[in-house]
Amino acid sequence: MGVTGPIRVVVAKPGLDGHDRGAKVIARALRDAGMEVIYTGLHQTPEQIVDTAIQEDADAIGLSILSGAHMTLFAKVLELLRERDAEDIKVFGGGIIPEADILLLKEQGVAEIFTPGATTTSIVEWVRANVRPVAA
Repeated sequence: MGVTGPIRVVVAKPGLDGHDRGAKVIARALRDAGMEVIYTGLHQTPEQIVDTAIQEDADAIGLSILSGAHMTLFAKVLELLRERDAEDIKVFGGGIIPEADILLLKEQGVAEIFTPGATTTSIVEWVRANVRPVAA
């Protein structure tokens, strides 16, 4: 029994970071590629993000973090997904994240990190290939 319908992605801006232009660009690119996108808005807590993803039956969570709090925020989202038995929801993200931290985040369970300069096309292609690929 496979999952049908478009890929569902929650795009979120956790923490105090108030710059959401990039998140909105990614949300629109994913939507224009045929995915269902739920944009949570600014200043979301990890709990709010995970709650939204579970309630919306999301396949993935895309976090945009420019504040420097990426290690804490990604870890908390992953922890909450484990606690809620929702580890099937893939977590990816982007922002100003040092290369050394990218490796640590991937070791913790973040599926992919996109840094400034990543194209919307490459992000859409990654989501199609890695988030419920049978739906692509």
